[in-house]
Amino acid sequence: MFYGHEDRIIFKENTDMKILKNIILVSAVFLLAAVSADAQVGKRWYINAGWQFNATPGNGWSETAQGWGGYAEGGYYLMPRVAVGLFASYNTNNDYIGRDTYYFEGGAVNTDMFHSMYQLPFGATFRYRFTWSKFEPYIEAKAGANYSSQYAYFSSMAVYDKNWGFYASPEVGFTWHPFNRSNFGFQFALYYSYATNRSDAFDICGINNCGFKLGLSF
Repeated sequence: MFYGHEDRIIFKENTDMKILKNIILVSAVFLLAAVSADAQVGKRWYINAGWQFNATPGNGWSETAQGWGGYAEGGYYLMPRVAVGLFASYNTNNDYIGRDTYYFEGGAVNTDMFHSMYQLPFGATFRYRFTWSKFEPYIEAKAGANYSSQYAYFSSMAVYDKNWGFYASPEVGFTWHPFNRSNFGFQFALYYSYATNRSDAFDICGINNCGFKLGLSF
């Protein structure tokens, strides 16, 4: 009976060891899967900055397309695909107006001039990325405020107006990180925006913008 009892103990111990090994193996598999998934998600934050080319279609004051702009933005991924963040950018669009006669109270002047529009939008972003790898296409929505100033530069004088408006912008683009074990990369994006800025002096009722961005990604 003693040896039979010992056999049962040895058998029970062997069974327990197999169960323990299976538990350890399954745990290891889940741990490796979790680590691998976390590695695939990549870093949880992003910073982008660079050059911006901006056009102002349908704007009678300064309807041009020029590359006098820049941007900076950053955010944090609350989930693997969804991030929130902040942004700021600026653009200047200049339009040359040929010589003409302009009448003022008490006189007139015959001259050419430049119409100049400066914009500084800033606010919050909501980003959705379709993948998290070296190549990350995304869509983004921005909302915030837009400060704008408009100038009319004559040969010897200038008149101007300044105003604020609400700003909204959809964007589609991608970031590309070609280097292994490095957050450094590149960004390209297309965007449209609308701001509610108004100027009675220059007959401006809203500002349309569209363009593209080329920058660095960190």
